[in-house]
Amino acid sequence: MKDNSEREGIISEIKKDWPAVLLIAALLIAGVLIYPHLPERVPSHWNVHGQVDAYSSRFWGSFGLPLMAAGIYLLMVLVPRIDPRKDNYVRFKGAYRYIKLGLTAFMVLLHTVIVLSSLGHQIPVDRFVITGIGFLFMLIGNFMGQFRHNYFVGIKTPWTLASEEVWQKTHRMASRIWFGSGLVTVLTGLFSGGTLGFIIFSSVMAVAVIIPLVYSYIIFKQIKNA
Repeated sequence: MKDNSEREGIISEIKKDWPAVLLIAALLIAGVLIYPHLPERVPSHWNVHGQVDAYSSRFWGSFGLPLMAAGIYLLMVLVPRIDPRKDNYVRFKGAYRYIKLGLTAFMVLLHTVIVLSSLGHQIPVDRFVITGIGFLFMLIGNFMGQFRHNYFVGIKTPWTLASEEVWQKTHRMASRIWFGSGLVTVLTGLFSGGTLGFIIFSSVMAVAVIIPLVYSYIIFKQIKNA
């Protein structure tokens, strides 16, 4: 009975995630359609100047990111069922659904850019990717304050995992940091590229990671010493 209930819960979750599922299906179908048209060597990595510096096979160029998107999505469906604090996911299920959709949309962007570049179109890949990451950070930042204590999603430091109060305060603060960092990253992708864009992007990402980490430690010490 428990296995049937789990199975029904997973099926129900996938049905509710139909926009993300449709995007993944579209990616896989697109992979089948474009496979005969791609070159034997497909660009897979670009340097800070937007120049290709690594290649993959035609198969991975067609199906690598679609399969990765499907894998990430399925992992995010299963994670709430194995988390010791799985009951808390119900408290931010709307936010979690938007994060799944946002990650899938980001994979669609990456796949589109790679395919267009492989077919000979001049695409500023570095700027597209940076802009996409920026929107993803804005999305996560917008919902981060709703995340509830768990072991897989959110800012997981020793101090946030040790205290629900530290978790909540850290995520409320970090939501503003991530949204702001995402906005700066979007502007960087739109108006700056090359080495300068990479420096700004790296600096902003470091801020988004380091400040919440340090803040969680400070809050933990304050609560402990109160």
